Amino acid sequence: MNIYHYILLTASIICFLASLRQLIQALNKKGDLDYAEPKGTANPAISYSFTNAMSPKKKETAFLHLPTYTAGILFHIGTFLCIFLLAVNFIGFNIPEKIGYVIVAIMAVSIISIIAIFIKRIVNAKSRVMSNADDYFSNFLIIGFQVISCLAILMDNLLPLLFIYASVMLLYIPLGKLKHTVYFFAARIQMGRFYGYRGVWPPKRNKI
Repeated sequence: MNIYHYILLTASIICFLASLRQLIQALNKKGDLDYAEPKGTANPAISYSFTNAMSPKKKETAFLHLPTYTAGILFHIGTFLCIFLLAVNFIGFNIPEKIGYVIVAIMAVSIISIIAIFIKRIVNAKSRVMSNADDYFSNFLIIGFQVISCLAILMDNLLPLLFIYASVMLLYIPLGKLKHTVYFFAARIQMGRFYGYRGVWPPKRNKI
């Protein structure tokens, strides 16, 4: 391991511990007293919250904006792939050349998708009103992460830059908009608890 490995490892540990703390705080946060009588259980509803409830057919914000939803799925896949590649590079595993070209092609689609979303945030009046500096910076940070990850597949000498860039991104996750990676899980769990307690989730089929 060299200095770049230690920097990335340190940033990863800090990010993990800070994110874990935020997740625990969010899950343990108590809201208003709920006077509703329990009509269901939470666990099936939490499972539904992470599966069928994420379908475009169940989310108004998704089925009304399918191109943006699809682009979002693609760039998230690209981001997860970049994180996987970061781990692969960290342990020193060499990716076969042919597989590397396939990954670059997938990453190209992901990069185009996130750039399209970034442009829409700037051009679309409604998106622009709802956005702040952190939204733009977070998008730009992920674009850079994907681009550098893609280039690092083709040029090994960019690995130190990738490790430093990824370290900065990891340290920023608990501080800025990117911490939605933590609150996503907290929100889906809390929604599952809320609607499961009322027996609303998972939806029951109407008997004819």
